[in-house]
Amino acid sequence: MPEPKKPAPAAFDLKQLNELAKWLEGTGLEEVEIESHGTRLRLRKPGAATTMVAAAPAPAASAAENTTPNAQPSTPNAAEFKSPMVGTFYRAGSPDAAPFVQEGDKVTAGQPLAIIEAMKTMNTIESDRAGTVTKVLAQNAQAVEYGQPLFIIQ
Repeated sequence: MPEPKKPAPAAFDLKQLNELAKWLEGTGLEEVEIESHGTRLRLRKPGAATTMVAAAPAPAASAAENTTPNAQPSTPNAAEFKSPMVGTFYRAGSPDAAPFVQEGDKVTAGQPLAIIEAMKTMNTIESDRAGTVTKVLAQNAQAVEYGQPLFIIQ
């Protein structure tokens, strides 16, 4: 007579799920995906809009390109648009596509500016204001930190 199968250990218990949800609220991330014991879990903040985009890493930028100049806005109406999360910054939806925005482009609130890949999830980053992109501060395929200035929008 075959032995009955033992149930697999629970990958996540309710206490862990609550802790993960609280942790996610305290981060700049909109979504996180984790796997444990063969069970995959994706947590997403309510109202978080995530766009999945296939993007291959671009060639590494030279050390000279990775230096960020002083990112202070040059005019009183200019404002820094800062990274809402840690991840890899991409200016376009794919390596062969044109950048979402260029210096001098007019943008509207809600318009896509870039993509930040965080934990293998592509997050479309949208402008929080209307204006003109006067400076792009981050390089394509560059690692960015939470709060790092990415654009200056006037």
